[in-house]
Amino acid sequence: MAGLYIHIPFCRSRCIYCGFYSTTALGLRQDYVDALCREIELKASPSPINTIYLGGGTPSQLSIPQLHQLFDSIYIYNNVSPEAEVTIEANPDDISAEFAAELQQLPITRVSMGAQTFNDRRLHFLRRRHTAAQVTEAVNRLRSSGIHNISIDLMYGFPSETPEEWEADTTQALALGVEHISTYCLTIEEGTPLHRLLQEGRISETDEETERRMYYTLIDRLEAAGYEHYEISNFAKPGFRSRHNSSYWNLTPYIGLGAAAHSFDGHNCRRWNIADIRQYIKGIENGQLNFEQELLDENTRYNDMLTVTLRTNEGLDLNKLSDYYSDYCLREAKHYIEDGLLRLRNGHLSLTKAGLFVSDMIISSLMYI
Repeated sequence: MAGLYIHIPFCRSRCIYCGFYSTTALGLRQDYVDALCREIELKASPSPINTIYLGGGTPSQLSIPQLHQLFDSIYIYNNVSPEAEVTIEANPDDISAEFAAELQQLPITRVSMGAQTFNDRRLHFLRRRHTAAQVTEAVNRLRSSGIHNISIDLMYGFPSETPEEWEADTTQALALGVEHISTYCLTIEEGTPLHRLLQEGRISETDEETERRMYYTLIDRLEAAGYEHYEISNFAKPGFRSRHNSSYWNLTPYIGLGAAAHSFDGHNCRRWNIADIRQYIKGIENGQLNFEQELLDENTRYNDMLTVTLRTNEGLDLNKLSDYYSDYCLREAKHYIEDGLLRLRNGHLSLTKAGLFVSDMIISSLMYI
């Protein structure tokens, strides 16, 4: 079963930390939706579609008629499973009572919101448009409109943030009772306004030990509240794992639509559309797709499998590797197993709780170079 990802790059304003492809050229929304519908037709999937994910950017910046147009094309040209998980990312301030009510007329089953923090001062620092109160309002409106699968994103590791402030954020997140919580340590990426502030000495990075303490506080509190820690950054109530994101971690084929969207055939080919909305639209209007692709060799396929599966609590199934790569992986992993950072159980290699915080280091050292 394939997944369908649609990139909606529009943002009313850019957040200070964001490194994803986005644009504030809101006047291009209708032209972009028209182009997306044409790409949907060109890339009609012969396989059943099990998940649909509208990501961004800010998909909730599309109008309800534009969302109807998009979903009409998706369902006309694809064999979408009746049980498909259909997710839309949204900003809390976009979830007006009217918008929430209109969602009932769309096939959306899941909403993912970027709450980030419940501290209004930090939200202002990030250049987020919403307030902490609007997150609660949005959740209540979605519940009233029949959406019973809600996810929120949270960030920790802000400049000058204390562990006590982070604990307050987790308390408010738990009070919402949402089904899914994704959490990320604030990353300072080159080229972002946040990176410039760091270069100018106006902010400083949070030290590693404080970040570690925040991460383990998060794990302990969410697990105690009944959430399953099923991936390094993701927690879900039983039965509410993100099926779409899980398909990435399981190397399931997916089709990416829109500017900068990526696709994977499940075997040895990745492709990605041009990260330029005007060139994307122009190409579609001229009947061509502007994309690049990469054919994966055996080493890259091993590295990809290692990278995504070790993020999950199930870990890497060594039986899915050739003897050569399985032996290589176990040799490289031996000292991490001895140090208690990795565990080997029933043919699966996975991170222990102690290994989660240093997962990037562990995964990179197990790669075949």
